[in-house]
Amino acid sequence: MTSTNDAPVTPYDGCGRCLLGVRRLSRVQAATSSPARQRDAILDAVERAGGHIIGWADDWEVSGASDPLTRPKLGPWLKGQRGPYDGLAASAVDRLGRDVLEGLRLAKETNAGRLLLTADHPGFWDLDDPSQEIEFNAKLFGAQIEHRNIRTRNRERAVQARTAGEIAGRPAYGFMHVRLAHGGKVDHTENEPESETVAREFARRLLTDETGRVTVDSEAARLTRAGVLSPSDWSRVMYGKEPIGGRWSGNVIKRICLSDASLGYLTHKGKAVLGPDGHPVRIAPGLWDRPTQAALRKKLTKAPAGPRAAKGELLLSGGGFCGVCAVRLYRSTTSHKEGILPAWACTARTDGVKGSEECPQPVAPISEMDAVTERRFLADFGPAEFTERVWEPGNGVAQRVADLTADRKRLRDDRAAGLYDAPDDAEWFRREYARMGKELETAKATPEKPAGWYSVPTGRRVADEWRDGDNVARRELLEAFSVRVLLFPARGPLKRDPRIVVTILDPKAEELADVLEAARAEAA
Repeated sequence: MTSTNDAPVTPYDGCGRCLLGVRRLSRVQAATSSPARQRDAILDAVERAGGHIIGWADDWEVSGASDPLTRPKLGPWLKGQRGPYDGLAASAVDRLGRDVLEGLRLAKETNAGRLLLTADHPGFWDLDDPSQEIEFNAKLFGAQIEHRNIRTRNRERAVQARTAGEIAGRPAYGFMHVRLAHGGKVDHTENEPESETVAREFARRLLTDETGRVTVDSEAARLTRAGVLSPSDWSRVMYGKEPIGGRWSGNVIKRICLSDASLGYLTHKGKAVLGPDGHPVRIAPGLWDRPTQAALRKKLTKAPAGPRAAKGELLLSGGGFCGVCAVRLYRSTTSHKEGILPAWACTARTDGVKGSEECPQPVAPISEMDAVTERRFLADFGPAEFTERVWEPGNGVAQRVADLTADRKRLRDDRAAGLYDAPDDAEWFRREYARMGKELETAKATPEKPAGWYSVPTGRRVADEWRDGDNVARRELLEAFSVRVLLFPARGPLKRDPRIVVTILDPKAEELADVLEAARAEAA
C-alpha cells in the first residue's frame, strides 16, 4: 500500500473497487497546483463510482509519452510488484498518457479484468462498447497532438533564444542560472562553487597524470565511491528535487571536459553558439580555457598505453606481483591462525601462464601485505614534502590564432553562399572581417608561452597525504613513486625473510623483470 503526504488511502479489502490513484506531471514547479487538483478530481470521481483508493502512483517529472511499464511509480503496480488492486483512477485520459500507442497499452492492461476510471468520463470506461472506445481513442489522440504541439513550441523557443544569444535550458555542470525573481527569466549565469571544484579537480588529475592510471573511468569510480553527486543528481538538487542515486561514468566526465559549455559559452549540442560578431557567446567564466580543453582533448583521445587502471578499493589492486614469475597477484583466500582470511595470491601456474610451470604460487593475507607496504613506504618517503602537479595552460596564442582563423573562414564561406549580399549586410561583413583580421595580426605577433606542468609545494608531507587518503588515494601515491610490491614464497628455493618486498621500479627499466632479477640475485 502506497501513501502520500497529501492523498489519503484505505486498505485493500477485496470489494472489487479497490482503485490505484494515478497522477502524473511532466514538470513540477513550486507554484503548481496540478497535483492537488488531480487528487481532488480523482477522489471525487472514485466516490461517485462507489470505490476507494488503496494507493497512489505519483510519477512527477515523467513525460506522458513514456511507456507506462517503465514509470517509476506506476510500472511496479502494473507488473504486480506492489500488491493487488482492482483498477486505475486518474483525473483525465491525458494523465494516463499523451501517446496513443502507450495509452492503448495501458487500456489493454486495465481491460484484462481491471477497472479504468477517469474524472473526465462518467463512470467506469467500458472499452468493449464501440462508442466509449472511440471516445477514449479520441481523447488519447487529442492528448498526443497537444504533446506534439508543446514540443514544437519548446523547440522554436529554444531556437529563438539561441539566435538572440539568450540563456535557455538547464545549466551545464559547474554553472548555475541566476534569476532576479522566483520563476522569472534567467538574468545571468555564474560558476556553481561545489560542482566547479569537482570538475576542476578531475580535469587537473587527468592532465597531470603521467602513469596512465588516471582515466575518465577511474575518476568516475573515484567520484561515485566518494559519494559526489553525479551530474544528473546535481541537476535535480539544483532544482529542489531529491537525488536518485545516479552513478558517474567515464563518458559523462569526457563529455564535460570536451564540451564548449565548460568554457563558459552558450552551447547547443555541446558546441558553442556564435554571436552576431562571429565569436562564441560567453555567458559565464569558464571552468578552464581553450588551451586546457585542447590538452584534455589530446589526453582523452589518445589510446591508453599499458595495463588498465585498477578500479578496486584494495591498496595493492594492480600493484602486487609474484616475486617468482612476475605475474600480477589476484584476490584469493588463505588459512591462517585467525581463520580463513582474504589474501593476495599468484595463480599463474593454475591458469596455465607460460613460464610459470614451476612457480610455487605464493600467497599472503591482504592485511599482512598492506601493513608491510605501509610501513616500508612511509619509512622511505613519509618525511618527504608532498608536491602537487599543476597544469599551466600557457597564454593560448596558438589556439587563439586557430579560433580567429576559423571564424574568418566561416564568414568567408557564408559570404560565398550569398548570406551578405544585401548592402547593409555587406557593410557589416567588411567591418567584421577587417576587425577579425586586426585581431589575428595582433595574436600572431604575441609571443607564445607554451603549456606544461610544474610542481607546487603544498606544505604537507607524503605521510600526511597517506594518512588522510583512502586506499585508492594511497595506491596513487605508490604509483607516483613507482612502488611495486613483490610476494615470494615462505619456503623453497627463493625463500625470503621477509618474503614481502617493497621495491622501487627503475624508471629506465622497461619491464618488472629487471627488478625481479635483482631480487632473485639477492635471495641467492
